[in-house]
Amino acid sequence: MIDFDRFDHIGIRISDRDASVKFYETLGFEQVADGGFDAGHPIVMLHPSGININLLGPASDRGGENVLMDETRKYPGITHIALQVKDADATEAFVTEQGFAITGRRVFRGVKTIFIRDPDRTVLELVGPGAPVADLIVEHVRGPNS
Repeated sequence: MIDFDRFDHIGIRISDRDASVKFYETLGFEQVADGGFDAGHPIVMLHPSGININLLGPASDRGGENVLMDETRKYPGITHIALQVKDADATEAFVTEQGFAITGRRVFRGVKTIFIRDPDRTVLELVGPGAPVADLIVEHVRGPNS
């Protein structure tokens, strides 16, 4: 076993630098460095919560499409990012106010979750407070008394 300390960052390939930076800035991320986007190096975006994303680019094909989630054929890879929020209702109100489409929603055992997409249709799952999603899935599969 590897003794991991924490999750450091996630890299997201993007096609439109300006649109993606603006989207993530709207969510509260700040661009702190551009390692050379046009050469395929990351734009580092940090959120006050400590979450770190790297926007990589530029994408050379199918910008604005999500081949992992929107294709009939299913390819391996990371399909979405799940971020826990402090207030599900306030988050939904903010997302709606910003004009971001909610592409899915779920409520399970009181945990409200909505799904939105970035400009390249990368899925962000915004999970409200409550039990961790892993616990909810285990309970769903095994039953409430597991």
